[in-house]
Amino acid sequence: METAQLRIRNVTEETLSDNWYVLKKVTFEYQNDHGVWEKQSREVYDRGNGATILLYNRKHQTVVLTRQFRMPTYKNQNPTGMLIETCAGLLDQETPEASILRETEEETGYKLTMVQKVGEAYMSPGSVTELVHFYVAEYDAAMATGGGGGLDEEQEHIEVLELPFNQALEMIRTGEIRDGKTILLLQYAELHGLLARGPEPKPLHILVAGPYRSGTGDDPEKIEQNLRFMNEIALHIYEAGHMPVLGEWYALPLITTAGSAEMGDETFNRMFHPSSVRLLNHCDAVLRIGGPSTGADEMVKAAKEKGKLIFERLEDIPVLNA
Repeated sequence: METAQLRIRNVTEETLSDNWYVLKKVTFEYQNDHGVWEKQSREVYDRGNGATILLYNRKHQTVVLTRQFRMPTYKNQNPTGMLIETCAGLLDQETPEASILRETEEETGYKLTMVQKVGEAYMSPGSVTELVHFYVAEYDAAMATGGGGGLDEEQEHIEVLELPFNQALEMIRTGEIRDGKTILLLQYAELHGLLARGPEPKPLHILVAGPYRSGTGDDPEKIEQNLRFMNEIALHIYEAGHMPVLGEWYALPLITTAGSAEMGDETFNRMFHPSSVRLLNHCDAVLRIGGPSTGADEMVKAAKEKGKLIFERLEDIPVLNA
């Protein structure tokens, strides 16, 4: 299948404005379906990428939204200019996850320990480059560190709203909520039953990711110590009502059976990390523990890309009545 990139040539740019963000006029040639090259031009507004999050409380059936003045809406059929939205912000040379954790505390006053990515989307692809990363997270009163409201130096005057979930859904129908990202996240929550009450959260299949060979110099005793530590963590996860797993539990027997003669040989390298990646497809979450480990960090990265839950502390894993 021919890619769109191969149908574009002779791209030139002219900066029209660089006051707040960057507005450019982009001129290019585009090959249409008849093979004819057409000269076209578009104005492209580059304000960077962003992230947004829906905070929800299953116990109280509530969500946290914000309300603030938005000049563009005031100029287009919004008499007050006030808009109800999910917490959001632009990425400030950060990862999307780091950005949304920061923005959540600044705007809503809630300090989160973990978030779940549920997708990403271009919100206005006809003129704006921005790609928005979508997150959801549970919150409770214990996470409140302040009143939120945004930063004074950025002239943010943000009102924090805690609304019943059903009321927020109704506000979409009545037109009180007209922000695209907010509508998407509220409907995601409804479709996926995020606020559905249940007798107990379901047990999770949790992959324990930590250093195995890293920092050991391949010393067998140090490697065994690392494995013992991860096994002890796995036991705690099991006793909390979940099902733990280590990639090593699968990889090491397979590698031995495949004829690996020593750690780090061709067979070992071919199977050790890839087997954990396969295992990740069958897990709900990853717990990252221990010290530096490139392999463990790669597992966390892969888990985020797959939309898995990420735990950075054993204490963050919910204890079930197992």
